Amino acid sequence: MISLFAASVPVFQQMLGAQKDILEKSVLHIAQKKIDPEALLQARLFPDMFPFVLQVRVACDFARGISARLAGIEVPQVDDEAASFEELTKLIDTSLAFIASIDASQINGKEESEIVLRAGTPKERRMSAQDYLTSYGLPQFFFHVTTAYAILRHNGVEIGKRDFLGMH
Repeated sequence: MISLFAASVPVFQQMLGAQKDILEKSVLHIAQKKIDPEALLQARLFPDMFPFVLQVRVACDFARGISARLAGIEVPQVDDEAASFEELTKLIDTSLAFIASIDASQINGKEESEIVLRAGTPKERRMSAQDYLTSYGLPQFFFHVTTAYAILRHNGVEIGKRDFLGMH
């Protein structure tokens, strides 16, 4: 049986680490192809979807928020208005540092604890920590990480599945 911690924090660390490496490859791509960075930062898969820059920010938000909620601690407030590749890298570093501060003992054994989303609003949802992670948190996180990857790949950044997974 996999623990709640093992299914969350190390996954976020792997994927955000991979996303950080992909950002570095994107910066090299921009320099080599003499592309305006804004072209990639504001790129979208479709007009009604978030641009790349927001996909990365939201992925970081989910990684921090999910980890904090599972640990039963306050979700950290960070300056997540990152608008450049350098600022996105710093946001990932901040997110990774926070996630690394959470110990397995803060999460494991809390599978049945209640997580309340959007408390006090008409959209309030209550679920067990395990359901929150597996049915809501991880799918949301992976949606944004995958979409960020797809935007860059679609725009010619030479990355592949090994980059997405953080396998070098």
